[in-house]
Amino acid sequence: MKLFSKSQDFKILDQIYSKSSIKRHIQFIIGCLLIAISYNLFLVPNNIVAGGVGGLAIIVNYLINIDNSIFIFIVDVLLLILSYFLLGTKKTKATILGSILFPIFVNLTSNIGTIIEIDTNQLLLISVFGGVVYGFGAGMIYKAGFTTGGTDIINQILSKYLKISIGNSMLYCDGTIVLLTAFIFGPTHFMYSIIVLYVISYMSDRVILGVSDSKAFYIVTEEEKKIKEYILKYLNHGVTVFNAKGGYAKEKENVLMCVLPTKDYYRLKEGIHEIDANAFFVVTDAYEVFGGE
Repeated sequence: MKLFSKSQDFKILDQIYSKSSIKRHIQFIIGCLLIAISYNLFLVPNNIVAGGVGGLAIIVNYLINIDNSIFIFIVDVLLLILSYFLLGTKKTKATILGSILFPIFVNLTSNIGTIIEIDTNQLLLISVFGGVVYGFGAGMIYKAGFTTGGTDIINQILSKYLKISIGNSMLYCDGTIVLLTAFIFGPTHFMYSIIVLYVISYMSDRVILGVSDSKAFYIVTEEEKKIKEYILKYLNHGVTVFNAKGGYAKEKENVLMCVLPTKDYYRLKEGIHEIDANAFFVVTDAYEVFGGE
């Protein structure tokens, strides 16, 4: 059952974003600055390509010596025009600020390597720290509801017209750019680029989701009463019971759900095994927990 119309969906999003507009824009600006610093301090001097228009700029600069910020700006403008015709006004507006601000910050921080000297012989450390700073900035931007434009526009276009997921379009687009590294800079730089991409992905997820300090247990057991008593009386945590039905046997059964601090994970896990060795349970990270007592 659809609870909201499409227009109502947009109104809700507008209300969410309008509540913290100044905070979101400050967060976005700081995120852009961090990405630009990481780009010029760690990636550019070492020809490490982390995908995107910025990565493509490193390759083009190496081949025909064009300034990175100018190349990024030109490509971003062309992609904004393409976005206007293929994706529409609303989605294009969401990428304008990032498409303009990122190349400006890349230009302003282009000489940061002369201020902060980094040993270029330590490529592994450079890849890790570069990925951490870049990923932290990217996470701040995504969490604020913005993007830096560039290949994000291409990904949306591929997703819309080729009927593929955003994840797959990112794989095809950014993967192709990173793969070029192997042919232009060699396999070693390609491997370091893969490390940077992984660290960026991990860090941006941590910024968006946070660090999980709780675990959620979903338990199916024949010893429901004993496990409930163990959770309530011995672990001093609440438990919720869901009515469920097996997909294969079609039998009705209960699912116990419990959220508890990570420090109690082992005690509940082993307690379940002791009470019912045949119990089925799934454990997931709970990044945010609200309400309850």
